[in-house]
Order: sequence, then C-alpha cells, then structure tokens
Amino acid sequence: MTGGAGFIGSHLTEALLADGHHVSVIDDLSTGRVENLAAAGPSARLTTHWTSILEDDRLQDLIDEVDVVYHLAAAVGVRLILEKPVETIETNIVGTDRVLRCAAKGQKKVLIASTSEVYGKNENTPLKEDDDGVLGPTSKSRWSYACAKAIDEFLGLAYVKSRGLPVAIVRYFNTIGPRQTGRYGMVVPRFVQQALAGRPITVYGDGNQTRSFTDVVDAVGATLAVSRHPAAIGEVFNVGSGHEITINRLAAIVKEMTASRSEIVHVPYAQAYESGFEDPQKRVPDVTKLRTVIGYSAGIELHASLQRVIDFYRT
Repeated sequence: MTGGAGFIGSHLTEALLADGHHVSVIDDLSTGRVENLAAAGPSARLTTHWTSILEDDRLQDLIDEVDVVYHLAAAVGVRLILEKPVETIETNIVGTDRVLRCAAKGQKKVLIASTSEVYGKNENTPLKEDDDGVLGPTSKSRWSYACAKAIDEFLGLAYVKSRGLPVAIVRYFNTIGPRQTGRYGMVVPRFVQQALAGRPITVYGDGNQTRSFTDVVDAVGATLAVSRHPAAIGEVFNVGSGHEITINRLAAIVKEMTASRSEIVHVPYAQAYESGFEDPQKRVPDVTKLRTVIGYSAGIELHASLQRVIDFYRT
C-alpha cells in the first residue's frame, strides 16, 4: 500500500487488515500521518516503511513480497499542487513509473488510484469514463495534477497492453470522511472545522459550482471490489455517489448540522488561490460502469457522511 498512512490509504489498510490480510505500508508522511493508522491498532500483519517511493531502494523487495499493490501515494489537494508544483509532478509520474516497473518484474496485480481531476474542464453531466479530458494551459499549474494523473493512467494501461501486467484504475470523486484534513483545500473538513470553531465558512467563488461527494467507506469498498474482479483488468472506473450538490448548499448543510452561528462568506478564487485560477463548474460521475461490471454502488448518503466528519472533528 503506497500512501497507506494517507486519508483513503489508512482506511483501505484498516479494511484489508480486518479481512485478515498482511499489509505492507510505504508512506513518506508528506501528507499522510502515522496517527491515521491508529484505528487499525497494533498488528503483526502490518508493517510500515516511512520513506518515499521515489527514493527507497527497497521498493522492489517490498513489491516482490506481496500479491497486490494498491498505489495511492500522490501529491493531492489544490493548495499543495499550487505550492509545490515540482513535487506534485515528480511524485505522481515518477512514483507511478517506479511502482509499475517493480510490479512488472513479478507480474503483480496493481490498483492505481486516480482522480476525477483527469476530466479537467469537461463539464458533461454525468461524466463517463471515456469522456474527454479538457485541460487548461500549462501556464496554470492547477492543471499539472490532472495531467500527471492522466499520465499515470496512460502508463498503467500501457503496461497492461504491452507487458500483460494486471492493472486496474479507479477515479475518485471528492472522497470525504474521518481523518481527512482541510490543510490543502479539501472543502468538507474545512467547512466543518470553521463551523465548529465559529469562524466564517469560506466558500470559494460564487458557490454555484457543483460536486459529488463520496464517503470513504464507499470509496474503499469500491476499490477493494475493483481490485478483486477479473473483469477490471485494463479498465478505468469512476468511484462516486452520482449525487450532485452546489457548494453553497453544502455550506448551508454543514452550518445547520453543526448548529453553528458562523457566517457563510464568499472568497474570490484569486484571493483563495492565485490570480487566474480556474475551477470546473460541474463535476459529477456516471457510475454505471462500476455498478454493472463490478456490481458495486455507493450506499452512504451525504448527510450521514457529513455527520461522521463532524463527529470526528468534535472528538
């Protein structure tokens, strides 16, 4: 499990341990946290390696010892992408290249975690896996993450075609849940923390942009299902709920659920991020392929998912 101490990675690690598997985690803790694995408890079936997949000479040995590689290590979050563009590109592209090269030597199954960002500015509703990616200019570093993750997908699918490596890809749509932080621009934990602290709930832009939020439990369930299904090899699957909501409505729901007196305020993108920042107006997945091919559907409703995040931060 690369990135196994991250938000989604730690939940996936916990689920695999609960199923009785042995899990070897590698994470450089740039965005992950050791504490994220605390819920899994001490286990003789969990080994951890606090290092980078870009640098560790043991990566080949670690991959040789396992049956399946879940590749979740990535630089994520809009703010981090803008602050550290070089690290974003290197981690996402070079890291995936190293993982695939090592996995190919033993023909190890690989699950690559991708993102809805690969659709870029394509605002089709809902977005299907074979829809075009519409990226902005290279002068806008915001699109470097989308481009890097698209390269990851190209690499993974090329290994399937050229070397017979069993690779499957999942594209996460705005996954939320306990352990996620608002540090790098993730909207739900930021809204919840602001509401609980009585600070202004800051909505970037006009708030009319729409998104689809997926509980991490559903994201993990879908990831496991894809990694275990023979028909998933060489395929890409959207992982999301398909429920569309405006960011304005999301802020109002968080305020109501926390009984907060916080004011909802709008902050221009230029002030929140940088001048000329671009953000898609719509991003909602078509999850038909996940449901029909894999037989998995998201089951946790948005309010229930938000309550889990609120309870986590209250605790």
